Amino acid sequence: MFAAADVHYPREGGARAALVLASDARYPAIVFEKTVFVEHVAPYQPGEFYRRELPPLRAVLAGVADLELLIIDGYVTLDPGGRPGLGAYSHAEFGVPVIGVAKTRFASATHAIPVLRGNATRPLYVTSAGVPPADAAGLVRTMSGEYRLPDALRRVDILARGSRRIA
Repeated sequence: MFAAADVHYPREGGARAALVLASDARYPAIVFEKTVFVEHVAPYQPGEFYRRELPPLRAVLAGVADLELLIIDGYVTLDPGGRPGLGAYSHAEFGVPVIGVAKTRFASATHAIPVLRGNATRPLYVTSAGVPPADAAGLVRTMSGEYRLPDALRRVDILARGSRRIA
């Protein structure tokens, strides 16, 4: 199974994590969706975002078997030297290859591969662990969906925000 996950932090507190699963890495069809709410989350600390994000990811991935790949909203590594980001910690935690897809450029992540999709003029920034970076970028480029953000990542974003709308 191939998973895409995202976490949102509602104003009221806590975190809502969302997960979609597909049997194909390009996510042409989502076969399973899941959301969980985690009441208590660590406060945001610059450089330690993973401490806040990993517990909700653990909760939403609980019980998922035969995972071959995890795609997250964010960076795997934060600089060319390999300073770990959320994706690197997720790779170590869950023992599966991880692709990070970031919507905004992180200044020190000069190694991230920019990927343009659809008619977008702003790239996504792709990093990875357990997958060669060029292969990760190629996969993101060919994932289902005609917009800048692949459909699977759009869907987990919508679910994590608590909306039922399929935008």
